[in-house]
Amino acid sequence: MSAEPLSSESIDQLNEISGRGFDGVIGLKYVGGTTDRLEAEIEVNPSLLQPGGIVHGGVYCAIVESAASVAGVNWLAGKGHAVGVNNNTDFLRATRSGSLSAVAEPIHRGKSQQLWVVTITDVDGRTVARGQVRLQNIYGDKELGK
Repeated sequence: MSAEPLSSESIDQLNEISGRGFDGVIGLKYVGGTTDRLEAEIEVNPSLLQPGGIVHGGVYCAIVESAASVAGVNWLAGKGHAVGVNNNTDFLRATRSGSLSAVAEPIHRGKSQQLWVVTITDVDGRTVARGQVRLQNIYGDKELGK
């Protein structure tokens, strides 16, 4: 059974909420998906580069963290929050410009934790980074960080 695609209204809502924080600062936009997959894009700009002129590794880590976390919260469907407790990202190819695409897919989704893999590719479809994030599920309306 395949998951239903997210509506354009759902994608707009994800972008509106995420855009208020760090995703908005780096320019990460969600463009499609289902409860089993989330797709995002980002345009490389000079503020995302390290002194050597390539995308900073922290940008890849942030994309992996954000895509997995938003996908995990989307899967929880309003039952609570999902927060990252581990992020392991490998940098595979240097990027200097262009757009990047990220796809988050679940490895495991359980009652207390989730594990998502995120693959980031360049405009030529080459994998530039890959990471996985373990998320802790927090149910209800408990305030995070308290």
